Amino acid sequence: MSLAIVHTRARVGIDAPLVSVEVHLSNGLPGLAIVGMPETAVRESKDRVRSALINSHFEFPARRITINLAPADLPKEGGRFDLPIAIGILVASGQLPAKALDTLEFVGELALSGDLRAVPGCLAAVMAAHKAGRTSVVPAGNGPEAALADTPTYVACNLLQVCACLQARSDWPRACGTAADTHPAPQAELADVRGQPLARRALEIAAAGNHNLLFYGPPGTGKTLLASRLTSILPPLTRDEALEVALIHSLVSSQPPLGQRPFRHPHHSASAPALVGGGSVPRPGEISLAHKGVLFLDELPEFPRSVLEVLREPLEHGEVRIARAQTTAVFPCEFQLVAALNPCPCGYAGENRCRCTPDQISRYRGRLSGPLLDRIDMHVPVRALDPAQLRGPSQEESSSVVAARVLQARQRAQARQGKANQYLSPGELEQHAHLTDAQHSLLGEATESLGLSVRAWHRILRVARTLADLDATDQLEDKHLCEALGYRTLDRRAG
Repeated sequence: MSLAIVHTRARVGIDAPLVSVEVHLSNGLPGLAIVGMPETAVRESKDRVRSALINSHFEFPARRITINLAPADLPKEGGRFDLPIAIGILVASGQLPAKALDTLEFVGELALSGDLRAVPGCLAAVMAAHKAGRTSVVPAGNGPEAALADTPTYVACNLLQVCACLQARSDWPRACGTAADTHPAPQAELADVRGQPLARRALEIAAAGNHNLLFYGPPGTGKTLLASRLTSILPPLTRDEALEVALIHSLVSSQPPLGQRPFRHPHHSASAPALVGGGSVPRPGEISLAHKGVLFLDELPEFPRSVLEVLREPLEHGEVRIARAQTTAVFPCEFQLVAALNPCPCGYAGENRCRCTPDQISRYRGRLSGPLLDRIDMHVPVRALDPAQLRGPSQEESSSVVAARVLQARQRAQARQGKANQYLSPGELEQHAHLTDAQHSLLGEATESLGLSVRAWHRILRVARTLADLDATDQLEDKHLCEALGYRTLDRRAG
């Protein structure tokens, strides 16, 4: 047989479109040509495949080999096509049987020795193959990731093992997870945070309602420490959520974190594409890598304003759409934004040691736009600690104690409306808030005096709804509205 067709998968965003690797052997001068919009890494696969076949004791055909990656208008990149190309050459040259190819899909990069190396985006390929009624064959390094799909998946360590299974001389090893994959690594402990009752309370509210949070205060008061503890009190990922997180991370890593809520902490020199994603072949940015987790932006005013402004739409819609000339990729990005900033350039506004002029402070705070601050539900001051609070063992509540309250509040919201309070629409807010006429008047007067927008009104209601859930009550009380209003301190300063 001089023609073979092997199925594999490309990578476009979180999708994995089908690619047919068509291998044809013909008479003529020996050579190998790859067509079908291959990028550099794909064109270089001919050298990797040749060495892998020879070192695996197969014959590399001394004929003219043409490899077509169909459809031809779909860009192909990476080393993921090495294994299907090698299998196609072996089948076309009669060294392997073709009967098993219709039910299998192959993904993997080949080393020169014939060993299989893990590739990014494997999980999406496994899931797409299962929907198409085929079984994937992936490198053993992608086994724990592929096992998350909970579908039959074969793994192999090298080309020889794949060929032995295709010839029915050996059974296919199945992908399976390990204990380390199903039990997340220990999270940082909230009890490490001394004092700061207001900030700890805000952290609990943010976790219970999935709210965005801004800490501001002098340097060294624990803003970064507080932010890093948020994931320790969030509810554990469900299976579907863990699958979504692993699916996104597998696009940029061949060994994605499994079973953990991500915590992303980009430097303030990060560009807009680094945050939202980009590239000629679109890849997820920090906001998508923080999906179902936390995105922490320290020193918020140090980020270029143009970079911060790209966060506005993703914060509202929970997804980012990256358009390129040849394709458009959509990445989910349901993340919690936690930000930190100093009150002035030196960080000590209001203290004798501050030497910043009012103009410098105004320019510093002016780097943050009103629409962005409007989308952050809670603005919380973090004060300097009394050194006496650092003595002796910590008496603060542990992460497990706070996480139990957070979980109960989340379960209450889930039973009532099927989602976290952060995602309630204005209509759903009216339905679940149950404000009295007096409370409407209270909230209206407060938002008018603070100069708040309608968006801020809704965010205050969402926070108040979360406070009521933490108190295990369906009715919003005046104290819930007052506390929610108290978390708009930057708005009050602006007013």
